Amino acid sequence: MKTPKTLFLLEIIENMAESTSKSVLVLHGPNLNLLGLREPNHYGKNTLADIDSLLAKRAKEANISLQSFQSNSEVELIQKLHSLADKKVDFIIINPAAFTHTSVALRDALSAIKVPFVEVHLSNIYARETFRHHSYFSDIAVGVISGLGAQGYLLALDYAIQTIAD
Repeated sequence: MKTPKTLFLLEIIENMAESTSKSVLVLHGPNLNLLGLREPNHYGKNTLADIDSLLAKRAKEANISLQSFQSNSEVELIQKLHSLADKKVDFIIINPAAFTHTSVALRDALSAIKVPFVEVHLSNIYARETFRHHSYFSDIAVGVISGLGAQGYLLALDYAIQTIAD
């Protein structure tokens, strides 16, 4: 029979396990909700759900908590990052999409929370239009993966898993 004291100790142990589990946040920027439909010659045929499913499977195998969040709104992406002030994550994988080339505000939010991150791009931004060659994130990212399609996200997650396990 579980006494109130036993239940209290079990609750403490569960809370400790939750607070010590490693976590990764994947942020997807604007128009990535259209993956699979939008310019498959640049972005591939995988949908965002396909990519998130691959990431969730890999994270589960590594016993890592993974959350994915997509928004077409710069404000919502920034608010998601600001929410990490209260509920930290260990690593971020971000595909800022079009905000890569325009968003100082999103860059500042990433800098403020001081969580390591990898910048991911499905297409090779350096083999595309000149305006896509500049990123506001690359110089503060741990690394950049560009042009490897959905595989780039998995490589970023593998790196995150290895990094936070150390």
